[in-house]
Amino acid sequence: MTHISLEAAQQMITGAVAYGATEGFAPLSVIVLDAGGHPIAFSRANDAAPGRYAIAHGKAYGAVMLGMSGTTLNGIAKARPEFMTSLNTALGGTVVPVQGGVLVKSTDGKIIGSVGVTGDTSDNDAAAGQAGVTAAGFTAEI
Repeated sequence: MTHISLEAAQQMITGAVAYGATEGFAPLSVIVLDAGGHPIAFSRANDAAPGRYAIAHGKAYGAVMLGMSGTTLNGIAKARPEFMTSLNTALGGTVVPVQGGVLVKSTDGKIIGSVGVTGDTSDNDAAAGQAGVTAAGFTAEI
């Protein structure tokens, strides 16, 4: 696939939420963005705080706009905080550089979008995002 369809985005969300439920995670919110950083689909669990949209979006947006997973961005933020601050300023303050921003790759390794997950620990968010991407038949980079 060269893009993420609405159906595939919904499968990613369903897979991420199901994984979180199976693992006993807190209620998750999940967003799927296309390669241009535009939302395809979003879901917020019934008990999740309304601000979770912005967090999920920020994780996914940072990943797809920079071509790096949330885990990688978190490492950069720790090692080079001034750079991350400048980068976040350049991108309108929308980057949340922590785990849970998952790159979605096509079978040929091209980045075709991202998933942002929030609600539990950042590591658990990343695991749920990876499960969702895999459930939809794509490759995930956490």
